[in-house]
Amino acid sequence: MTMPQYEVESGFQRTKTLTITSGKGGVGKTTVTSNLANQLAKQGKKVLILDGDLGMANVDIMFGKKATRNVLDVVNGECGLNEILFELAPNIHLISGGSGIKELQNLSEFQRRLLIDQVSQIPNQFDYLIIDTAPGIDDNVLYLNAAAYDVNIIVTPDPASLTDSYALIKVLNKFYKQNRFSIISNFVKDEAEGLSLYKRISDVSSQFLNVSLDYKGSIPMDPYVRNATKSQQLVTTTYPSSPSSLAITSLAKKLSGFKDIEEIQGGMQFFWKHVFGVA
Repeated sequence: MTMPQYEVESGFQRTKTLTITSGKGGVGKTTVTSNLANQLAKQGKKVLILDGDLGMANVDIMFGKKATRNVLDVVNGECGLNEILFELAPNIHLISGGSGIKELQNLSEFQRRLLIDQVSQIPNQFDYLIIDTAPGIDDNVLYLNAAAYDVNIIVTPDPASLTDSYALIKVLNKFYKQNRFSIISNFVKDEAEGLSLYKRISDVSSQFLNVSLDYKGSIPMDPYVRNATKSQQLVTTTYPSSPSSLAITSLAKKLSGFKDIEEIQGGMQFFWKHVFGVA
């Protein structure tokens, strides 16, 4: 299955779309997603998060809140897509996937077109759409990653993380023709270990696949993250000077340094069209 990488949508603000994904669970995806959104918001950027982790949707909990509606409510005709936008914090809104993302694979053509029509109702002021996917290579993980412009894979020193991340890259490359990925190393002891993880997965990927891997940076193992999470708070807010907060701030600055969206030509309209299966 070939997934085009971009299209130009006239009259619609170009929103940078990126996934935070992984080959296995327990690598800190939701923590990275939430704190990255928080740091971008502090820079004055407007962020929309799509929580696509089926059965484990918990981005709202990271902000100490609980979303009341999700995508399934839209599929069932109970409300419009714009009505499920949930404000997590200033400049940060959430679309909770709940169990709704899986339902999108079985929509009728009429339902798909109806949902796409509703995309235009979403306020188009967002600078970023960040998708927190489930781990692994299930269909819902694959098509969320295939629809986004920038695929960010979280890896850790756990050998299974590297093996499963390579499997994710391989499947996306083979079946969706994705050939560009970003790597973020998490739970590392220092930058040297983070860079070493990137080189290991980059070397094996370049040897067997026709892909390009970009190193976004690393986030160190930090007890402050656990303390903040237990309190349903963000480490970047509660402990802004902690090692992990400083690393995530650096990642946010790198994202802000992207080329203008008119040049890279990715956007929210494109993302939703392909999630809903409407080319």
